[in-house]
Amino acid sequence: MKGYAHVYDRKHINTDEIIPARYLNMDKEADLAKHAMEDLDGDFINKVKQGDFIVAGEDFGCGSSREHAVWALRGSGIKAVIADTFARIFYRNCINNGFLAIESKDISKKVRTGDELEIALESGTLKNLTNGEEYTFLPIPAFARKIILAGGLINYIKNEAK
Repeated sequence: MKGYAHVYDRKHINTDEIIPARYLNMDKEADLAKHAMEDLDGDFINKVKQGDFIVAGEDFGCGSSREHAVWALRGSGIKAVIADTFARIFYRNCINNGFLAIESKDISKKVRTGDELEIALESGTLKNLTNGEEYTFLPIPAFARKIILAGGLINYIKNEAK
């Protein structure tokens, strides 16, 4: 999959910055998307295009456990978040909601906003098509790939029950 990077080279971007708590009364991705990242980047929703990626520093998604953060990003068109590391609860919320979260050491220092990236899940490689560099990332466990490909945990369980 290919997309363009939106880089936030900062540690500890929390779920309240991904989707502020004042919007947690919403549950539709399209509504949440309008407010994705607005306290961190007020113009985010106008910059992002379908299939783009967020690239971030360490501990992305820390703070409150809220699926709304994943829904807001997915609703905005973001295809995956690529970060140095993730908060474990956010990472699991991504898997459970069929959303791709990729850990790649020091990625936030290697990629620039606007770089075109290509992710190869099978090989665990991330190519920067803008500068020609190639990076590796932690493999996504097979069980997590199955859940993500099914569109989330609920769909995965429904499919397995058939």
